[in-house]
Amino acid sequence: MTKVGLVMRKIQFAEAQGPRIYAERLQALSRQLGVEIVFIAPERHVSGYDQAPGYEYEKGDLVNYDLVLDQLHQERIEHVIYTVSGFTFLKMFFDKCVLFPHSYPHPDLTGYEMMKPFYSIVDKAVVHTDYLKGLFRTDYGVTDVDVIPIGFEEELANNYYDPSQIVENRILWIGRDEPNRRPDLPLEYARRNPDKEVIMAMGGLRYRESMKRYDIPSNVKLHFALSRDEVFQLMNTAKVYWSSSRFDTFSMPLSEAMAMGKLVVKPEHACYGHISSTHTFAGGESNWFELLNMAAAHPLRVSEANRDYAFGRFSGRVMKDGYERFYSEWLK
Repeated sequence: MTKVGLVMRKIQFAEAQGPRIYAERLQALSRQLGVEIVFIAPERHVSGYDQAPGYEYEKGDLVNYDLVLDQLHQERIEHVIYTVSGFTFLKMFFDKCVLFPHSYPHPDLTGYEMMKPFYSIVDKAVVHTDYLKGLFRTDYGVTDVDVIPIGFEEELANNYYDPSQIVENRILWIGRDEPNRRPDLPLEYARRNPDKEVIMAMGGLRYRESMKRYDIPSNVKLHFALSRDEVFQLMNTAKVYWSSSRFDTFSMPLSEAMAMGKLVVKPEHACYGHISSTHTFAGGESNWFELLNMAAAHPLRVSEANRDYAFGRFSGRVMKDGYERFYSEWLK
């Protein structure tokens, strides 16, 4: 098997959210394609939050280059996928080096100014959406970009799909206690709408402590670090899925919500343009609460149109086909 190194921060491998899920999914489908994905992460901790003064985000990655290079050389790896821009300098050591970004230097994201110098030397990327491909071209002149979505697990989306289990007044929100995710908004929505049950699922266990700083209304239920089965099981019971984030590179929960037939309320930002079907309603802070109430009162319990759209655009099969085409060129 050809070895490919997947370089991520240690904290990304440790949490039950986007990067970790992407890594495991990529490893499984790559194995079917004759490619062994080797997880590479620095053992040295900069900080539990990658935000220690002087070592924030990409700065912290620079401190760990020796450890990452040692692991890659020990595994005799010649092809590298890195998911954070702080490891962009790996292209100095490996001819076959590609960025798969879980973030982007966008003003709505914390630390975006710090990312810019690293992105200025990217020359090849794999991204989740056509919107991101356009940003790479417009912002940095990078045109060697493949678009491959993070595909959801069709088996889970089929096994847990049961419209009879839907709770009519249940709103589901999945995210993190971070400023750009706006966890304050579902809490405020719950306060103003005591007849609704608001479920907030946090990606990591570390948010169990940070969420204590909020006044949590009695109609809000918190979950932390759910398994993949638990996510789909919970998703199935909600009628409406809501994302209040300012910016996303893809937003896996939105595509998964569509796959489960949820009525979706999303931001109107262009980065969510790929989430576009009959029952996806775009808005903002001025009208989200009204959209949520309208969606909860919708005569349909599920949206087969959303479900069909997701299976056609974001399934694991679509992801596998995309990487099969990508590997056929990149691994030559």
